[in-house]
Amino acid sequence: MERKKSLTGKAAVTAIILFHAVGLIGFFIPIINPLFIKLVPYHLLLMLIVILYSYNRLSVRLAGFLALIWLTGFCCEYIGVHKGWLFGSYIYGDTLGPKIAGVPLIIGVNWFLLVFSAGAVMQRTKIRKPALRIIAGAAVLTLLDVLIEPTAVKLDYWHWDNSVVPFKNYLCWFLISAIMLWFFERFRFRRLNYAGPVLLLAQFVFFLALYWL
Repeated sequence: MERKKSLTGKAAVTAIILFHAVGLIGFFIPIINPLFIKLVPYHLLLMLIVILYSYNRLSVRLAGFLALIWLTGFCCEYIGVHKGWLFGSYIYGDTLGPKIAGVPLIIGVNWFLLVFSAGAVMQRTKIRKPALRIIAGAAVLTLLDVLIEPTAVKLDYWHWDNSVVPFKNYLCWFLISAIMLWFFERFRFRRLNYAGPVLLLAQFVFFLALYWL
């Protein structure tokens, strides 16, 4: 059983690295760049499948966490788009796929992938206090958003009024990430494999590279 879990984790890590590498190549080759932009929602769905596969089974606990983070993320984005109370004044483009009330359905999946991965990373640190793990994880996700923002605008993920990212976007990213990581702590997942940490690292490398696109 342990050998099977080990192989499952290695396969997931390989898939994460491979598909992010292929994605980068696609974005940097002008002739196929438009195609790879259209594939962004499918890439996120693929990463969701990989993460669930790496966990070896879709347990009730994991399904519950996925549903909670998807709903929380979607609601936060709805408030952000329609009220401007969170993040600032922005609208979503077409890259992230089908939308309900102006909010892409895939955005909740993205929140799950980021929070689950950050939670898995914090599990593997020597930080013993949950509150400190939550703060550190939220800081890491906020730093990732700093990298994402320039690329998001260029690739039509979303657009800000006056093309300026307000400070409260980063503040709300930190606070919402912290709340979601608190949920992660409350679910008390057993020690997770390296798929989550590798996915988070791949996201940093991916958006750092795309910054120069």
